[in-house]
Amino acid sequence: MGQLYSSIFVVVVGVLGCVAYFFGTNWLLKLVFPIRGVSNEQMARNIRRAAAIRPWLFLGPALSFLGLYLVYPVFESVALSLHDRSGENFVGLSNYIWLVQDTEFRESLFNNLLWLLVVPAASTFFGLVIAAMTDKVSWGNIAKSLVFMPMAISFIGASIIWKFIYDYRAEGVEQIGLLNAIVEFFGGSPHAWITIPFWNNFFLMIILIWIQTGFAMVILSAALRGIPEETVEAAVLDGANGIQIFFKILIPQIWGTIAVVWTTITITVLKVFDIVLAMTNGQWNSQVLANMMFDWMFRGGGDFGRGAAIAVVIMVAVIPVMVWNIRQANAQMEGR
Repeated sequence: MGQLYSSIFVVVVGVLGCVAYFFGTNWLLKLVFPIRGVSNEQMARNIRRAAAIRPWLFLGPALSFLGLYLVYPVFESVALSLHDRSGENFVGLSNYIWLVQDTEFRESLFNNLLWLLVVPAASTFFGLVIAAMTDKVSWGNIAKSLVFMPMAISFIGASIIWKFIYDYRAEGVEQIGLLNAIVEFFGGSPHAWITIPFWNNFFLMIILIWIQTGFAMVILSAALRGIPEETVEAAVLDGANGIQIFFKILIPQIWGTIAVVWTTITITVLKVFDIVLAMTNGQWNSQVLANMMFDWMFRGGGDFGRGAAIAVVIMVAVIPVMVWNIRQANAQMEGR
């Protein structure tokens, strides 16, 4: 209960602080640039000055936190990657040379690429199919709510749920894992699914697909609703069937949205960490870059140099996708 009270207290203080900051900054602007008791010319000048300053007052806290918790760590990580495990002695590119030669890094890179090939494609596909199927039915909103629900669960929480689904008990013992119970029901033998090298990556991917499908569905459903009905009606009059309408009429008109959803999920996949940590901790050939970075940075005494080098690799991999994503989103908003 103490943690609950602390959380409520933090939320209340945060909200009240934001309200106080909003009214306080506006009051301060009116005090510095008064609009009463001055000439019309001075009043117009004060209004222009206040309007120019006000956005920066509201952006100021956000920019400060971004600088403190995002920009500064980037430069610090790059600097640390050029130092030894203590972060004190300069070693140049030695950590990056070690990365290229390290077997675990190559395994993590391969697994990350595997995740990139499967998760964005599967999540976007299922999200699109569900959005299209539930768009025209009366109970569609209920179905969408159920599909979207996993998005409200943390990655760790989702991993714990799926741990019970994949749970394994020795043959002859009653299975509490849903998957093994189904396998036994149909006469099969139970398996420790997440310990099977290579294939365990796919069992872990299912968790992220389960979470991200709801996100893809919501965005793509909104895009589908924005398609002019005239185009669909014209296709029907021309004799197009449902599959032709879906692939040749609907998808081309929302291709930009599909690309944005795809790349957004791709960024999430590049940073995947929680699921692997909770399910396997990188064992049985399931290691990924973020979990490897965590191991080197904070476990076994900590190696700041190597941990930071892995973090820089992840950052470099994410940046191009993120830039492309932002450009696509801006282009869509401008109607291009």
